[in-house]
Amino acid sequence: MTLVRWDPFRDLMGLHQRFTQPAGGSDDAYGSWAPTVDIFERGEDLVIRAELPGVERDDIEVRVEDNTLMLSGERKREEQIDEENAYRLERVYGKFLRSFRLPKTVDATRIGASYKNGVLEISLPKAEEAKPRKIEISAC
Repeated sequence: MTLVRWDPFRDLMGLHQRFTQPAGGSDDAYGSWAPTVDIFERGEDLVIRAELPGVERDDIEVRVEDNTLMLSGERKREEQIDEENAYRLERVYGKFLRSFRLPKTVDATRIGASYKNGVLEISLPKAEEAKPRKIEISAC
């Protein structure tokens, strides 16, 4: 009898793939995906940095609606690959959508975005009234 080491993470990943990637052979069969993001403060701005490798700048849309920032787009397959000749196909293609509720401290009219080397960076400046300010104390 052979001992086999049980790896619960491998089982979970297999289960995750079964539920997130529909069956079938068309381009739409690869399902939707969600780019990973980092959200942090830099100086007076809140910054959202999203990884979008293989996505063209023209295939990305950033918009603000009802105090919600929406990041959407599509990663398109460069070429059709015959699945019978493939050893491993792990990259996910298709449309994506991420949305982020903006805090009231963000000035939505001054939001900016840049895209370089597959990384989208969205800068969310804080509103003037949200910035800390020193209050002078008057003598009575």
